[in-house]
Amino acid sequence: MLISASLERLIQALNRFPGIGRKTAQRLAWFLVSQDKSFALELADTIRHTVESFTICGLCNMLSESDPCPICSASDRSDTLLCIVENTADIQIIENMNEFKGRYFVLGHLLSPIDGYGPEQIRTAALLARIAEIQPGEVILALKPSPEGEATIHYLYQMLKDKGIQVTRLSTGIPFGGDLEYSSMLTLTNAWKRRYPV
Repeated sequence: MLISASLERLIQALNRFPGIGRKTAQRLAWFLVSQDKSFALELADTIRHTVESFTICGLCNMLSESDPCPICSASDRSDTLLCIVENTADIQIIENMNEFKGRYFVLGHLLSPIDGYGPEQIRTAALLARIAEIQPGEVILALKPSPEGEATIHYLYQMLKDKGIQVTRLSTGIPFGGDLEYSSMLTLTNAWKRRYPV
């Protein structure tokens, strides 16, 4: 089947989504071009508007439509607990448990020197500034138990262990190499409740 250059660009763009292989991307691309043009154009406008409305919170690095974000702005959140996550989607997953009422900090990436992610790329300086500002009693490392996650946990623990802060991590009820996104709520809740010192 002949695929034009513009259709190929669309397929490659869709292929960049997590969990979308080339065949699925191709199927989605053909679906988009075969529908009434208003559908695809409305979708494009919605994507553009949504992407342009989000910014990064200057306090916690969470993607939000306001700066500071609603969690950093909330007066009923506790400064004694700081939960460190890889990305904004992880915050939504944790919030869905209704167990945590502290603050967050988003790293953006896990340590992975081979991919170019070192201490600077995971916002170490901003994290230390946030810790100095709110002075939490406990820092919870809610990072996935993968090689990159373990390296990041070890690095952050070494950085924080002499600061008089309890550093905990989630229980390994979450499978090694698994994402928070794909954990059941029961698994995540149990891992949360059984977090332990690093």
